[in-house]
Amino acid sequence: MNFFEEKDGSLIFRENGETVMLTPWGENSLRIRSRILDDIGEENAALLPPAPTEAKITLDDLSASIENGRLRAELSVNLWGNALQITFKNQDGKVLLQEIPNGGALQVKARHFKPLAGGNFRLKASFVPQPGEKIYGMGQYQQEIMDLKGCNLELAHRNSQASVPFYISSLGYGFLWNNAAIGEVHFGSNTTQWVAESTKQLDYWITAGDTPAEIEEAYAQATGTAPMMPEYGLGFWQCKLRYYNQEQVLSVAREYKKRGIPLDVFVIDFFHWPKCGDWRFDEEFFPDPAAMIRELKDMGIETMVSIWPQVSWESENYQEMKQQGLLVKINSGIDVQMLFEGNNVFMDATNPRTRKYVWEKCKKNYADLGVKTFWLDEAEPEFGGYDFETYRYHAGSVAEAGNIYPREYARLFYEGQKENGQEDIVNLIRCAWAGSQRYGALVWSGDIHSTYEDFRKQICAGIHMGLSGIPWWTTDIGGFGGGYVEDEGFRELLVRWFQFGAFCPVMRLHGNREPSIEIFDKSGKKRNGSGNDNEIWSFGEENYQIMAKFIRIRELMRDYTRSLMKQAHEKGTPVMRALFYEFPQDKACWDITDSYLYGSDILVAPVCHEKARSRQVYLPAGASWTHAGTGKVYEGGKAYEVEAPLDTLPIFLRYGRQGYLIGEI
Repeated sequence: MNFFEEKDGSLIFRENGETVMLTPWGENSLRIRSRILDDIGEENAALLPPAPTEAKITLDDLSASIENGRLRAELSVNLWGNALQITFKNQDGKVLLQEIPNGGALQVKARHFKPLAGGNFRLKASFVPQPGEKIYGMGQYQQEIMDLKGCNLELAHRNSQASVPFYISSLGYGFLWNNAAIGEVHFGSNTTQWVAESTKQLDYWITAGDTPAEIEEAYAQATGTAPMMPEYGLGFWQCKLRYYNQEQVLSVAREYKKRGIPLDVFVIDFFHWPKCGDWRFDEEFFPDPAAMIRELKDMGIETMVSIWPQVSWESENYQEMKQQGLLVKINSGIDVQMLFEGNNVFMDATNPRTRKYVWEKCKKNYADLGVKTFWLDEAEPEFGGYDFETYRYHAGSVAEAGNIYPREYARLFYEGQKENGQEDIVNLIRCAWAGSQRYGALVWSGDIHSTYEDFRKQICAGIHMGLSGIPWWTTDIGGFGGGYVEDEGFRELLVRWFQFGAFCPVMRLHGNREPSIEIFDKSGKKRNGSGNDNEIWSFGEENYQIMAKFIRIRELMRDYTRSLMKQAHEKGTPVMRALFYEFPQDKACWDITDSYLYGSDILVAPVCHEKARSRQVYLPAGASWTHAGTGKVYEGGKAYEVEAPLDTLPIFLRYGRQGYLIGEI
């Protein structure tokens, strides 16, 4: 029997209706696919076409191997059940990842396909954990955890959760689950299990590298890099829920200008429209949006407008979109997918015709007026109950293809803007999947709460997102919900979060501040309300001075931040970096949850505990570190207790680089 063959540069295994294919896919990388009773399909959820590489393939009766650069896959057949096991090794013969043993008395399978009605399968892929392995990436989960070993993660999107199924291992490899199905992953101590609830074939990608940077750059080549961040993405952005009319927008922008506070982007939040799905300004509250946008532009401020994918039953576009098949479908029952200001369904961003239709509306009503940047909210999308099995896209059932939605939503606007001749593109979005970065997606961490616990979780989330190939990331400074403007405890939290925000890829102040304000139209009908004031002068003079100082610090770093964005664009390098990214040889760096590197030169240690006026900071070995506030030089490889009065935070400069910050912080 011939279990193995070589075909067109791939290694193929066949047995009992299963076909397994291993294909070189970029330097030091392989793509692994498996299918039951069918040829391997060419469908591809995330990977870009690879650059040609030459792999070495060897065949034997019961074993085979394929070697591509630093990565070698060894395949062996267990005669008890004729089952296949794959082991991945690096160039030194070290085991990186191994499928579980197959067959035997337990009759377990490394690639278990359970048939579903209609022809798809529930798929479970199982691997043997390696001792001492640490795992990082996987997108954004709301937890204060860096090493994901031992975690159970849902492979699905929710408000504040973005599932990006790529991780970096401390053993020297990266792994992408190239499958957009709803599912889960278990990084257990006995097995690692990946589950897709509905799929046609197994598909994953693995790469080997000697450093985290090499692995990250290989992943960027495989899935794409972010565009170059526009200049207006480098400074401070002002936002709140919500500036509800034209005069309010202009009065706040004029006040920033009057005070001499640099402001790059002014954000106009949701329900500036009449009904969800209208995608235009409400003329009662925004009588001359073109003039408003021109005045902001004259002040050096770009206008960002919120977009929701919801389409209300009362929208002027609902009937046409329904007739044309441009909406997400419910499998049965009454088609209501979210209740918010009435009955709503979602536009189907996976449908090319929908993308064309929605962009034409937004071009006419926003881009042609001068809007260059969009806020793509509700991007998961936020189904009322997250009952994923209930809905269907153009791309397939949500169970099978659901996780691509936020990427295709970003694609809708990116491709429309490119077609419109725009080159400097960045769009804020509430979710992402593998490949979102190449469509100008700036992810923010969703509707998080105004607590120190949530603050700490965002530090981990930002680091993980960078390692997941999403270098553009930000938060609602101060948290989205639960912050009372006059509360002194919240004001201190806001200041600490604001300091952190100055050292995030994008610095954006947002939130639904309490107490809220009721809004009525001229007929007396109650409209969607507004949060309270959220400008930097809204929280007391002392806090205003601190926040204004950190906006100036952000401006001082503009050239440095631009250089980080260039690295992200060219190589996929994270802007927020885990300490181990630059110092992989320092074992302590692999366990730090509450500090990070902004680029290679600036170590940021946010003050993220209530009323704290100092904190412990670990400085990586292999460098000297200069305290940006005092100029004092510290030896790396040690932890220090560092003072942190409210008007500052611990910032350390690697070898004293970026010395212009010394004394400013």
